[in-house]
Amino acid sequence: MNAFEALGLNEQLVQAITDLGFETPTSIQEKAIPVLLSGTTDFIGLAQTGTGKTAAFGFPLLQLIDPAQRHPQALIVCPTRELCLQITNDLDTYKKHSKGVFSEAVYGGASIMMQIRNLKKGVHIVVATPGRLIDLIERKAIDLQKVKYVVLDEADEMLNMGFRDDIDFVLKNTINRESTWLFSATMPPEVRAISKNYMENPKEVTVGKKNSGNVNIDHQFIVVPAQHRYESLKRLIDFNPGMYGIIFTRTKADAQEVSERLAKAGYDIEALHGDLTQQQRDKVMGRFRAKSLQLLIATDVAARGIDVDGITHVINFELPDDMEVYTHRSGRTGRAGKTGICLSICHSRETYKIKSIERMINAIFHKVDVPSGKDVCRKQFFHFMDKLMQADMSHGDYETFLPDLVEKFANVSKEEVLQRVAALEFDHFLKYYEHAEDLNRSEIRGDRRTENRPEGFESGSRKERSFGKRDSGYTRLFVNLGTKDGFYKASFLQFILDESDLKKEVLGKIDMRDMNSWIEIDKADAGKMISAIDGKRYNNRTVRMNEADGGFKRPNDEGGRSDRAEGRKRIYAPKERRSFR
Repeated sequence: MNAFEALGLNEQLVQAITDLGFETPTSIQEKAIPVLLSGTTDFIGLAQTGTGKTAAFGFPLLQLIDPAQRHPQALIVCPTRELCLQITNDLDTYKKHSKGVFSEAVYGGASIMMQIRNLKKGVHIVVATPGRLIDLIERKAIDLQKVKYVVLDEADEMLNMGFRDDIDFVLKNTINRESTWLFSATMPPEVRAISKNYMENPKEVTVGKKNSGNVNIDHQFIVVPAQHRYESLKRLIDFNPGMYGIIFTRTKADAQEVSERLAKAGYDIEALHGDLTQQQRDKVMGRFRAKSLQLLIATDVAARGIDVDGITHVINFELPDDMEVYTHRSGRTGRAGKTGICLSICHSRETYKIKSIERMINAIFHKVDVPSGKDVCRKQFFHFMDKLMQADMSHGDYETFLPDLVEKFANVSKEEVLQRVAALEFDHFLKYYEHAEDLNRSEIRGDRRTENRPEGFESGSRKERSFGKRDSGYTRLFVNLGTKDGFYKASFLQFILDESDLKKEVLGKIDMRDMNSWIEIDKADAGKMISAIDGKRYNNRTVRMNEADGGFKRPNDEGGRSDRAEGRKRIYAPKERRSFR
């Protein structure tokens, strides 16, 4: 007996599974399918992306549907257009031998009138994004009164995207459902709240540990100064010439900027972010799925629901602010039993996040070095040699040209030919990396030290922490602005970054007081910050900024007084006594 048939699936579905080449169900399929086939049990499935969740609920739905009743019997709600289309396409594949079952995808960015016409023809399964589904409900274009089965796929992602109210609205409008099936990679409190409010004694199945990462993913990180983030990314790409990956950034501005810089350098890359039209987005995703693009760079919101097979690398250009987002990012690789790498580019201030993620997903992160220029050239060279040896010569009459080639190279040795081929291929790499600097920054990180600790510094001591801070590449700046100038930390941060045109990644700790503040900043950017801020006017007041430790003198200070001295004068003047909190 076929392993899927033993789970209770009918002959038509088993035949479709055989056509797909599936022989053994995944863990989530094995545990979910027998429960879901009952049709009357609420279900929670916790499993990572890429573990076969669509098949886990898709096959039972198709078996439970009554083709004779041409109205929506099942509703699948998912966060994005891409996932909506993917689920619909998968269902079409699964039901190739199940006659008379119709499904329809409804999502934003496409003609709502066309979707309404298709729904009126009569469909059994509706796959929908929350926003478009609510539009259809409000237009009375879809009747959910007879829906028996509701599936919430990627529930945690929908909640992260702010669809909580939409999910509540949908569940309140499917009052005659016989069961609710919730699938999620993680189980935050918001998801648990949905199960408590709308599900009755749900059967809960966990594949792996809750909030755990995929065991097929190698989690790696590098630590570099903020100003070397882009150069480090470029080296990582060059060091992995067979990479097919997604790069994640926090903002669409960063996604666009990095994409443009890499594209100008000759890389096959496109950006995916919220400013793209649906047509542009479809074009980018089409090229990426066809592997016309080597790399896709995206924000978390834009990448929701992306499901592409064969991704070898996920690179976090910046770690996400929400640690659970890391699980979704990393889940784009290491799918369907394949291995993958999730590599994060960290600033020294972000290493504490690595420990937090380790605890959350119960996985060990491996600190790796940024490849040297020589390492990159060597890796590219061997990759080229492999391609050369594997070149397909079967589709051309190359023997016709062989006599001319022999004559042309008659007086050239084989070694010289190889050298010339290598020079032709690698000249740009060799020139670019000829004088490449070492981008690795030594750090002290828990028990994973990568530099020798000075004698007398005990682990975890105040001395050690102070030493790490002092030698971490920061300098400390004084500025004569504080909370009495109407600033809070966020508005103060925005002011200094807007004025200096620097990014917040170059900043360390900000210590604000009533009349003044201190800012940690990468040493390489301190001069630019001072030049941009010092002497500016704010609320009819001259802004003064200088190095807090070094007696920096303003070039235009007529009296030649150091700003540090002026800072002390402001701090300790009797009329402007500080309040320590």
